[in-house]
Amino acid sequence: QVQLVESGGGSVQAGGSLRLSCVASGSIFSINAMTWYRQAPGKQRELVAAITSGGRTNYADNVKGRFTISRDNAKNTVYLQMNSLKPEDTAVYYCSANLHSLSGIRADYWGQGTQVTVSS
Repeated sequence: QVQLVESGGGSVQAGGSLRLSCVASGSIFSINAMTWYRQAPGKQRELVAAITSGGRTNYADNVKGRFTISRDNAKNTVYLQMNSLKPEDTAVYYCSANLHSLSGIRADYWGQGTQVTVSS
């Protein structure tokens, strides 16, 4: 069993900041890429930021310069620091991890999501 649990969401005014965390636990052998996605009401889920096990990062154009993804491999945790938040950042944010379980299976696992609401 593998679980991903996000935390850190909430409500903030435009221009504010939030830091999301996602902890992976369970029968994990190794974690490859960890990714943050978001889904706003009525819209498709979109990639926000990703980070490889070696620390290489990738960002959506609309968050570059405002969001920073990082990870602590020892804690199986990925973070998303979100600064200069805008109302259009309002969404449910999901964490995903591509990992090898102890049974040898490589698969993508998802968290339950955390709500981020930015008011103008």
